[in-house]
Amino acid sequence: MSKNSWPSRRRHGRRLYQRNPWFRLRDSNERYDPGALQSTQDSGSGDDESPSTSSGVAGSSSVPDLPGYYFDPEKKRYFRLLPGHNNCNPLTNESIRQKEMEKKRLQLLEEEDKQKKADTNSDRLFTVNDVKVGGSKYGIINLRGLKTPSLRVHMHENLYFTNRKVNSVCWASLNHLDSHILLCLMGLAETPGCATLLPASLFVSSHPAGVDRPGMLCSFRIPGAWSCAWSLNIQANNCFSTGLSRRVLLTNVVTGHRQSFVTSSDVLTQQFALLAPLLFNGCRSGEIFAIDLRCGNQGKGWKATRLFHDSAVTSVQILQEEECVMASDMAGKIKLWDLRAMKCIRQYEGHVNEYAYLPLHVHEEEGIVVAVGQDCYTRIWSFHDAQLLRTIPSPYPTSKADIPSVAFSSRLGGFRGAPGLLMAVQRDLYCFSYG
Repeated sequence: MSKNSWPSRRRHGRRLYQRNPWFRLRDSNERYDPGALQSTQDSGSGDDESPSTSSGVAGSSSVPDLPGYYFDPEKKRYFRLLPGHNNCNPLTNESIRQKEMEKKRLQLLEEEDKQKKADTNSDRLFTVNDVKVGGSKYGIINLRGLKTPSLRVHMHENLYFTNRKVNSVCWASLNHLDSHILLCLMGLAETPGCATLLPASLFVSSHPAGVDRPGMLCSFRIPGAWSCAWSLNIQANNCFSTGLSRRVLLTNVVTGHRQSFVTSSDVLTQQFALLAPLLFNGCRSGEIFAIDLRCGNQGKGWKATRLFHDSAVTSVQILQEEECVMASDMAGKIKLWDLRAMKCIRQYEGHVNEYAYLPLHVHEEEGIVVAVGQDCYTRIWSFHDAQLLRTIPSPYPTSKADIPSVAFSSRLGGFRGAPGLLMAVQRDLYCFSYG
């Protein structure tokens, strides 16, 4: 058992820090000016299909738009644009777009730095880190006792489980709430993939003298699992589900009994309902369906609900009253579905996704929806009216390899904790809180 820390990095401008408040309407300089946009449209009518890029990219409206040229407001001169990348003249539409995105990101970070910093309580967080040599390293981060100015967190790792890449992970409540961790591991060489149930006590920092560390509870051979979910429903007690390629596998960890449900597409996300005996699944085909746990896997009577997105569904979240579900997909759509009317009743605009497997976080108690886009921006919407409340840029330059991971808690640290958002990028952890 090793104990690592992610220290504060004030010298390099990267540190574990906390913001307060982070719920506010976006400022005018964070989004386009509708008036300016309208004036541009009025003055340039008939040119909507022109491929030129010039003063509009630079944000200047006092110079004419010359097709094929870019006007630099700082140097006050035109530069010729070339399509795609060119080593002789690197000034392209793509390079200009990246420059503008980086400028905007730095401006938003500067605004975040002006916010008041605050302390917060904390709790444990299970993490999975990909390692360069292949596979994953995972452990539990203990965030208790965060205090300024020496902001440090400690990660308790178990080095016996580091050679397998993790496809999916969730908390499991076998002995008590969140007593175990369920991991879906990819196959390695001739070793098949499996679902492994680990006691959370494996990751404690110390053990009493003379007491051996608890071993792995059980492992099930399950090839190629895309997703997993643990059941708190009495109709599927001590059970977990795994979403496979064109199949859902329901496993009882006590008896070892299994049920297999054949599907028409890969199952990328799953969640059990708590009140109704249903298991909701989101597929690569865009279909969302529910399995009735009271029915066997024979025939077609087990498919209770069917909804459809136009792209692969990456996250399905069941709301508290279980009358609605929220889902996100690889086209950047976030939709709220009414299960009684079987229709979409609300959409949350602004999410960016083209092909990535990105989660969705719904927190009804705080009335927010949180998602990280493929553009590395974390967006927070009002759950009730779908209004975009906040856009948080990544502390690192935008990169498809460094999309932030976030976790929100209404009580960060337990019963007396304050609401807060944790953001992990590479080896840095950031905390955004409000009081």
